[in-house]
Amino acid sequence: MEDTDLSGGVRVCLAQGDALIARGHEVSIVTKGLPLRWKGSSATWHHVDDFREIDQEAFDFVVGTFWTTVPFAYEMAHERAVHLCQGYEGSYTAYQDIAREIDDAYSCPIPKLVVAPSLIPLCERFGSKVVDVGQIVDDEFYRDAAPMENEPLRVLLVGASQIDFKGIDVGYGAATHARFCGASFDLVRVSPWRPAGDEPVDEVVAEFHVGLDAPSMSRLVHSCDIFLGPSRRQEGFGLPAAEAMASMLPVVLTRIPSFLSFDDPTDYALFAAEDDPEGLGDCLIHLIDDAEERARLRRRGREVAEQFRSVHTGRRLEEFFLERLEELGSNPRASLTPKRGT
Repeated sequence: MEDTDLSGGVRVCLAQGDALIARGHEVSIVTKGLPLRWKGSSATWHHVDDFREIDQEAFDFVVGTFWTTVPFAYEMAHERAVHLCQGYEGSYTAYQDIAREIDDAYSCPIPKLVVAPSLIPLCERFGSKVVDVGQIVDDEFYRDAAPMENEPLRVLLVGASQIDFKGIDVGYGAATHARFCGASFDLVRVSPWRPAGDEPVDEVVAEFHVGLDAPSMSRLVHSCDIFLGPSRRQEGFGLPAAEAMASMLPVVLTRIPSFLSFDDPTDYALFAAEDDPEGLGDCLIHLIDDAEERARLRRRGREVAEQFRSVHTGRRLEEFFLERLEELGSNPRASLTPKRGT
């Protein structure tokens, strides 16, 4: 893992490690990053300056968790290397100058694990086996009943505005449109970073939270009433949307492949076109005005989010790794044999 900075991508890696540990396996995280402060982890940690410092022979598999780490994983472990993809980085605006390097990393002839079915065709272009293991939402987000709603309703908008595919500019536009049309609500922003210079925080936002650790993030989500997800199609999954659904928040989302892949039928959200702040704002207005629709989406969203429990993803990860051992003609080692009762 390249670093330990607060992000959804790092969070997923930690959650996958813990899910495998819960099934009786041993997981080590090797990183150039600082000691982890914002979330717990049950893994064994190795802080290094160079990934080559680690003896790869001590492990059954070496997983590259970002395009920059995939070549190291392949160099170290060859056919025992695995590529975890949470979004195709070659599509990101900020990476267009190095898109060829990213594609070279994706071309390493090793299996790819993805967190959403919408990523399968993107990764299949590079010729290796692709397996969808699903996403993980931490258990603390799940609620079986929502508390009384706030007055006015609290609308949650999550993500760094500096990352263009998060669509935070579209979210602001949707909120402004809804207010112009008479809707009353408090907009609650949370980001891993401080506001960008062009964010209309003073005019639009009731609260702005920066760099929340995992427990604080779940508490904040539970304090809100509606989730607004304006991501663009480069979004690999959109973890905050799934966390909101697990928390029984009704959601308004853009009609992008990752959000549409959560379930079929797609009746778990109100959807608007990508890059359409007025359309997204109209969906928000409708949800604010319709208490019965909010109640329906709470129930349906919570139902859909059940698939993102760590126990399910842990099982799929375990199945992949054990099957991969068989493909390589290896016998599972003791460290890869689940303990009884787990």
